[in-house]
Amino acid sequence: QVQLAESGGGLVQAGDSLRLSCAASGGTFSPAMGWFRQAPGKEREFVAVISGTGLHTHYADFVRGRFTISRDNAKNTVYLQLNSLELEDTAVYYCAASTGLYYSDQKRDYGMSYWGKGTLVTVSS
Repeated sequence: QVQLAESGGGLVQAGDSLRLSCAASGGTFSPAMGWFRQAPGKEREFVAVISGTGLHTHYADFVRGRFTISRDNAKNTVYLQLNSLELEDTAVYYCAASTGLYYSDQKRDYGMSYWGKGTLVTVSS
């Protein structure tokens, strides 16, 4: 059973940056992983995914080059660098992991099966 623990959220001002981390444990290999978010009163939405090797990534359109997903498999950790934060980026950010090396946009939630508890990012003006 894979367990995921997010960290790095907090209160920042518009235009600031944050780096979110997701530490994974309990797995036997490095699966594809992703970040999703849920804003107050809204449904959860996709942010970014990365393959198990880290060679392939995919982002939601709203990211517009502001966020970067990366991973360090030696540390079993995936990161989400958030730059140029906007008020609309306020949300709980969730880390997710799949059961395979690759993600698929043909599957619900890009094939993610395991979820963390989330970390809150609040952007103020």
